[in-house]
Amino acid sequence: MTHESSWDADEALTAVYTAHYTSLVRLAALLLRDTGSAEEIVQDAFVAMHGRWNRLRDPHKALAYLRTSVVNRCRSRQRHLVVVDKHTPKSLPDEPSAEQAVLRTAETDRVIEAMRNLPEKQRTVMVLRYYGDLSEAEIADTMGISRGSVKSHAARATKSLRQLLEQNV
Repeated sequence: MTHESSWDADEALTAVYTAHYTSLVRLAALLLRDTGSAEEIVQDAFVAMHGRWNRLRDPHKALAYLRTSVVNRCRSRQRHLVVVDKHTPKSLPDEPSAEQAVLRTAETDRVIEAMRNLPEKQRTVMVLRYYGDLSEAEIADTMGISRGSVKSHAARATKSLRQLLEQNV
C-alpha cells in the first residue's frame, strides 16, 4: 500500500483540490458559459467525492472521477436550464417604468383639474361615460335626461376639455 492510498479523504482531496480546482472550473465554465455556476458545480463535485472517498477503488483516479462528475453535473445543469426556459413565459407583461407612472399620474391630475372647471351636467356625463363605463342610454336613465342631451353634453365637455388641456401644456 502506498502512502497516497493511505491518505484520509481530507488530505487527499486537499492535494487534488490545490492541483486541479482551477482547471476543473475552466472546464465547467467552457461547458456552461457561466463561471459562477461552474465554481458551484466543481465545489459540489469535490464535496460528493469527499463523502465517497472510501468507496473509490483507485485513489489515483480521483481526478478522472472528478472530471467525469463535473461534466455530468454540467450536463444536468444544462438540461435543467432547458426545462426552466421551456416553462418561462416568452414575453413578460409590459409594466410601465416608475417615470411613466409619474407622468401618467401628472396627466391624470391635469385632466381631473380640467374636469373640475366643466359645468356640472357635462362633468357628470363625462364621469359616467369614462369612469362608470356607462352607455349613452344608461347615462340618460341615470341623469333623467334624453340620449340627445347626453350626446350634446359629452360633445361640449370634450371640446372644453381639449381647450383647457391645450392651454395648460
